This record gives sequence, C-alpha cells and structure tokens, in this order.
Amino acid sequence: MFKKYRRRWQLSKAKPGDGSRLQRFRFWHLLSRSLFALELPDGSGRPQVFEVDVHHLRDSSSAKRPAALYRDGVQVLQANLPVTFPVPGGVIEVAVGQYGVKRMHHVTDDGRERVLRPDPRSLEGRRARFEQRFPRTSAVIGAVGLVVLLVGLAGTLSGVAEQITRIEAVAQHVGTFTSPIRLPLWATIALAVAGALAATDRALRLKSTWMAD
Repeated sequence: MFKKYRRRWQLSKAKPGDGSRLQRFRFWHLLSRSLFALELPDGSGRPQVFEVDVHHLRDSSSAKRPAALYRDGVQVLQANLPVTFPVPGGVIEVAVGQYGVKRMHHVTDDGRERVLRPDPRSLEGRRARFEQRFPRTSAVIGAVGLVVLLVGLAGTLSGVAEQITRIEAVAQHVGTFTSPIRLPLWATIALAVAGALAATDRALRLKSTWMAD
C-alpha cells in the first residue's frame, strides 16, 4: 500500500518539459551531472530513446528542476527528486543520495526492473566500462569498499551506544558501555575519507545502501 502511494506521489511530481534539446555531455559535467538512456518502442513499434538528465547542483529552489526526461532528444518532463517518470509500458524511477544517483531503474508494468544505460562519458559510464574491462579488479574494489563501510558503521554504532549509556536514566537500567574502538585522529580521518570513496564507488555502480547515505 505504501509503495503504491509513494509511486503516485512521485508520478505527480513530473511536470511538462519545456521542449528544449538535450545538451551534449561534456567532460566538465563529470562532477555535476549524470545522464542515462533507455530504448523503448512506441505504439507502432518504432524505437524511441528516453534519456534522464540529472543535475546534482540543482535542487527544488533552483530556476530549473534537477531532473528531466527527454524523448528522442527533446525534453518532455521535468521534476524535483525523487521522481517517477511515466514511459511506455512502465515507469522510470529516479532518486539521488548524498554520493550520487542511487536509483535509475526502468520498472515495467509487470514489475520487472533494469538499470538504465549510463552515458559513456559520465562518471557512471566510465565506472561501468572499467568493470567490463577489469571485472576482477572491480570486484575487489567493491568488496574492499563494502568492508570499509561496515567498519565505519560498526565504529559509529559503538560510539552512539557509548553516548546513550552515559545518560543517567539509561545507565541505571542497562549499565554503561565503553566503546572498544579507539582510533587516533589520523586513522579517523583516513577512515572517513575511505568511507566517502567507497560510498561514491557504490553510487557510481547504482548500488548505494543505507550505510552509504
């Protein structure tokens, strides 16, 4: 039920586009823009190219909305994020997190899902190409990144638990807890940087998790 209302709300956020042409992806857009594409047939079976353009430096207060849907290079819809764009035979669900795009999926009317194809010049496209060329190295990077996120999560939860049990009312009922994790400043900074890089890598592969955000 919640999923149904959420989709309805996100569909209502899609507003008519301005009919402008899709801007070509340039190298200086690497840190500020993501672009994904999907081919779908129209009613007559003719292939149409749908593209979702996301500008990370825009938000709901910007003059232009941060996400737009293009059909054959022409803007047909625009919206604030997160949003669900209607397309023939289904929808495209779009959402971003702290480290980038976390959902860019085509969901058909019967529930099947697939990730849209990233523009090869974008960071997501470059990361996908790296994974295709060096699958083993990519897998190792992904595994190390997940371990880094888990270690960071463990440290965060341990510190939170220690702070909570220092509250007198809590300590009287459950006792106090002392975190076994004590890192020097340099190690704390290094772990934070490594965690940010790991979260960014997962976002580039559209595998963001609640740990990353």
